[in-house]
Amino acid sequence: MNGHSGGTIPRQGVTERQRGDEMADVPGKDGGRRRSSAAAAGKSSRVRMSAAQRREQLILIGRQLFAERGFDATSVEEVAARAKVSKPVVYEHFGGKEGLYAVVVDREVRALLDRVTTALTAGHPRELLEQAAMALLSYIEEETSGFRVLVRESPLMSATGNFSSVLNDVAHQVEHILGAEFKSRGYDPKLAELYAQALVGMVALTGRWWLEVRKPRKETVAAHLVNLAWNGLSHLESKPTLITSRGR
Repeated sequence: MNGHSGGTIPRQGVTERQRGDEMADVPGKDGGRRRSSAAAAGKSSRVRMSAAQRREQLILIGRQLFAERGFDATSVEEVAARAKVSKPVVYEHFGGKEGLYAVVVDREVRALLDRVTTALTAGHPRELLEQAAMALLSYIEEETSGFRVLVRESPLMSATGNFSSVLNDVAHQVEHILGAEFKSRGYDPKLAELYAQALVGMVALTGRWWLEVRKPRKETVAAHLVNLAWNGLSHLESKPTLITSRGR
C-alpha cells in the first residue's frame, strides 16, 4: 500500500534517500536526548538509520502502542512521534496504521505458533500437554506486549490473522496426536477434534487470565492445567507437579 483510505498522503519532501538514510536521536551522557545542531561544533549528535533499521524501529514502536492502547486508540501521529520521524515516513514503510498493525500481528502469530510447535517433542500425551501449556505461558511471560496485541480484537483482522488462528493451528496438531491415541485405546477418533479444541481453549483462556494476575508461577499453573485435563475433576491430584520436572 502506498496510501490510505483517505487518499494519497503528501510526501512532504520524503525521498528514497531519506528513507534509507533517516536520522534518529541518540542518548546524551546525562541520559536525555541530544538533538543535532549546526552550531554544535559541526558535529551531529544523531545517527543514521537504514530503511531496514527504520522499519524495524517502527514495528517495535507499533507493537508497544497496539499492546498498550489497542488498534483504534493508536494513531500514526503517535507512532511517528515516538520514532521522532514525520508521518510520511510511516506511510512510506507501511501505507498507514492498518499496514503496520498487520505486520505486527503476523509476526506475533508466527512467533507464538513456532514456539508452541517447537515445544511439542515428547512422545507421551501428558508430556505433550505440559509442553504446550508451558510454551504458551512462557510466551506470555517473555513477550507480554506481543500477547496483548494478539488477544485484542480488531475488526480489521480476519480469522486467519489473530490469536484464534494460532489456537486453531495448535488444536489441529493436538487433534492428530489425540486421534492416534484414541484409536489405540479403542475410543472414537472422530472425537479427537472436539477434545483438542477443548484442551487448547482451556489453556488459552487460562493464559489470558494469568497475563493479568501473574500468580501462581507458570510451572504451577501448567501443572494444574494438566492435572485437570489429564485426571479430570473426579481424579484430581491434591498436589500436582509436572512429570517432566520430577527428579531434577
